[in-house]
Amino acid sequence: MTSDVSLPSLGHGLAFADLYCDEGLARTDRAFVDLLTRTDPDLAARLTAARAARAAPPDRAAESALILALTPHLDDFLTGLFGIRAPAASLADRQHALAPLFTAKRQFVQRRAARALPAEEAAALDLSALTAAFEARTGEPFSELGFARSVLAWMDNEAAHGDDLALAVQLAAAKLAETARTPHSDSILFRLPGKRDPKAPATARRIELGGCATWEAVPQSWRPRDGFDLTDPGASLAQALDQTHYCIGCHHQGRDSCRTGIERGGVSRSGCPLDQKISELNEVKNAGLSLAALAVIVVDNPMVAGTGHRICNSCMDACIYGSQGRNPVDIPSIESRTLRDVLDLPWGFEIYALLTRWNPLNLARPLPRPASGRAVLVVGLGPAGYTLAHHLLQDGHTVAAIDGLKIEPLDPALTGIAPDGRRVPFQPIRDISALWQRLGERIPGGFGGVAEYGITVRWDKNFLDLIRLLLERRSGFALYGGVRFGGAITLDSALAMGFDHVALAMGAGRPTLPDLPGGLARGVRLASDFLMTLQLTGAARTASLANLQVRLPVAVIGGGLTAIDSATEALAYYPVQVEKFLTRIEALNAAGKGDSVLEAWPGLDRAIADEFIAHARLIRTERAAAAAEGRAPRLLDLLQSWGGATVLYRRGLADSPAWRNRDEVVHALDEGIRFAEHLTPLAIETDETGAARGLSVRDSEGNPHFVPARTVLIAAGTVPNTALAREFDGFALDGRYFQAVDPDGNDITPDPAPNRRFRRC
Repeated sequence: MTSDVSLPSLGHGLAFADLYCDEGLARTDRAFVDLLTRTDPDLAARLTAARAARAAPPDRAAESALILALTPHLDDFLTGLFGIRAPAASLADRQHALAPLFTAKRQFVQRRAARALPAEEAAALDLSALTAAFEARTGEPFSELGFARSVLAWMDNEAAHGDDLALAVQLAAAKLAETARTPHSDSILFRLPGKRDPKAPATARRIELGGCATWEAVPQSWRPRDGFDLTDPGASLAQALDQTHYCIGCHHQGRDSCRTGIERGGVSRSGCPLDQKISELNEVKNAGLSLAALAVIVVDNPMVAGTGHRICNSCMDACIYGSQGRNPVDIPSIESRTLRDVLDLPWGFEIYALLTRWNPLNLARPLPRPASGRAVLVVGLGPAGYTLAHHLLQDGHTVAAIDGLKIEPLDPALTGIAPDGRRVPFQPIRDISALWQRLGERIPGGFGGVAEYGITVRWDKNFLDLIRLLLERRSGFALYGGVRFGGAITLDSALAMGFDHVALAMGAGRPTLPDLPGGLARGVRLASDFLMTLQLTGAARTASLANLQVRLPVAVIGGGLTAIDSATEALAYYPVQVEKFLTRIEALNAAGKGDSVLEAWPGLDRAIADEFIAHARLIRTERAAAAAEGRAPRLLDLLQSWGGATVLYRRGLADSPAWRNRDEVVHALDEGIRFAEHLTPLAIETDETGAARGLSVRDSEGNPHFVPARTVLIAAGTVPNTALAREFDGFALDGRYFQAVDPDGNDITPDPAPNRRFRRC
């Protein structure tokens, strides 16, 4: 971050410093209300009345109507405040230019072309000839947007364009057939929402592998992965808008189950755990009001940078389309795209940060509440901890947060915190790209808990720096890494320091360890330990000397997302590991020391070294061939030939905990892992050196099998982190969890889905 960024020249008579102090935020709010009063006095009066009545239970329909009425005024206010009317208008223009895609998709492709021909006839059409005929008729190269515009124009005068539309129907039918054959097609116009099998991934097949029922992706759906850069950049603007248009706006009928939950087939789907206004978000985003759309999200989900695409999907699970057996709206992708659209504007981060502190769409708490005089110690800086810290700050409390991990300091020019802890002036962020790092080279910062060390590079961890800045720039917040609660600080010492409350957000505790013979063999380790070592030590970076060894085949015991992630990361890490090893052996050889080093190694270590060198040379050969042929290297073919990575679960795939987030399972299968069902591990078998060679397992019918594995990762779940109750008095338990109490100190058992109004389907 450079120090030559000037302060933005704000509108409405405000200064940048106003955005980071309570008095300035109050002035910002008055400026908005004054502008609203001049523009729409009746709406301003409705806003004032709603704020006055905020203690009463909200009327959801009236609240939604008021918020939607406010959004164009808020969007206009923010673009004027930051002087970005032109860039914001350009974003809106790009969005509106895509509108013909969604209109033509609904009115022509879905209603006419998709029903015109049987699938077999559509697949047999000559797509090249039809495309050439269409281009000759329109006089321009084929594009989906151009096709949509032409078709809509022809539909306005069908009598004169009957032949044109007949050609368009055939071309669209052929395109639909082509897209259906291409699992990862990026088509917008010709990818239609399909049926969704509740028990099977769409791009996978069930095979017998070593006598065991196993799921694997079909080869045409493979997503080749090479290294540890971001594997999924998320939805494009067009893809996100495709989903917002797919949404039918259930909030108008009070049926927005994605938000409130749904009950179908005797199973309750909780919907968004944050009670986020999802249907309203989609309506505002469709209108081209991107800044206001982000404000709608931030009302209930201010830490949206830590949610969204590849993180949470409870909203999708409760989408009304799911009850109809159809693909749900991809709500998380809409969330993340909305945030990214704003971040990519000039001063985008500052706009997002402002909305987390001041948001007129938040009728209950548009501004931080007055200072309470109370101080809270938050223990743990994972998603629960940093979200809680934000809300405590908004409620007027002072917050100190500690985490057991070492937290690397950020540039004081970003945070406003000097190395000695003093508050210093910080620079606003005009261009968000100044903060972004390649994930393959990013040094872990220690902030974010499981979001830092547990989640893989399917999610952009640069967002953790944004979340951290949202907190660290606030004068009532302090952060300390490398501090264990129960060690360096205890409950008694925290209270003696003057804290009024201690909030425990410590995440999961110790892993569950199955009683398996051979569990201490070489090559066996906990999956959580593997992921933490991989993520926190930077083992995947070329320059790292981290001690993390993986051999193929890999077997992962468990059925949750930790098991899924461990399998994908082991598969991705293996080429990095062996290529680094070969490079270093070659460096030693160049120095005349390589052979002598290897000769001194004991038998198993030498065998592993030879294995790594042989595999690295094959990978290097494949890379050279790929470069010569102008294609991506086919590393997955090699990895599969060496055994690959397989998840072993005692029940079926659809019964696994990971299946609750089925898209993650599908992505992982597409990256090349396998999932073996109905297998109960009995023992880890070892070779003559004492290293793991495989697993003895039993299937659901009691038949024994042997699964080869040189690396065994155990992901059999975790228990809640209640170690404090065993170490100190005063921490009562309610089963596996800390005992919850009400404001009067009485023991209670919390409702797992508070304030839910499940709609029966």
